[in-house]
Amino acid sequence: MRILTLLVFLLVLSTVKAQDLSTFFQESDRFFEQYVSNGLIDYSAIAQEPDRLNALMKLAKNIRVSPNEQAHYQAFWINTYNLAVIKGIITHYPVNSPLKVNGFFDTITYDVGGKNITLNDIENKQLRAQFPEEARFHFVLVCAGLGCPPIINQAYLPDTLESQLQTQTQLALNDTEFIRTKGKRVQLSQIFEWYKEDFVRNGTVIQYINRFRKNPIPEKAKVSYYPYDWTLNQQN
Repeated sequence: MRILTLLVFLLVLSTVKAQDLSTFFQESDRFFEQYVSNGLIDYSAIAQEPDRLNALMKLAKNIRVSPNEQAHYQAFWINTYNLAVIKGIITHYPVNSPLKVNGFFDTITYDVGGKNITLNDIENKQLRAQFPEEARFHFVLVCAGLGCPPIINQAYLPDTLESQLQTQTQLALNDTEFIRTKGKRVQLSQIFEWYKEDFVRNGTVIQYINRFRKNPIPEKAKVSYYPYDWTLNQQN
């Protein structure tokens, strides 16, 4: 009888967790649709009415997803990272750059996913460390600066995650402002400098970029890095 009771309890708990995760994805999708446009975020509107953001962060607090559920896990942590970035800005709003907030990435913590962690923890421990072959994370995690690839006005969802990762990576690596080519010279975002190890696991950085390019960069192109733009990705 006790075993049966335990099994029923675990089944109910699993169902509740699944419902919470589904609600998180649905509400995140609505949130990004409302407050994101053309890769920019309406921080002012969110700051005036922060209830939806706060509710999402509260919902994310107790959600647990196993890395074995790869699509659900990755989608949850990508959305949670982007929401936590917005929360960090809103908490200190008005501010014109995330770097104006002390410890924005490495000290301030968020109570999400059953953990009390920083933005760097989400990126490096929850995502990069768990899936070291997945460099496309760098084109969907948005750090609140204009130097990042633009945020999209939808949530990353388990069923569409693969196509979303592919699409955002292709858009970034074919963007003439993000990848700046001139003859045999190419200027790259400092993302490729800071996280070089993620892009050279199976070749060179140029070879990685060319996997997604319509017009390949010459293999022997001289590579340099342009300064990162930390200006807030804010709607005017």
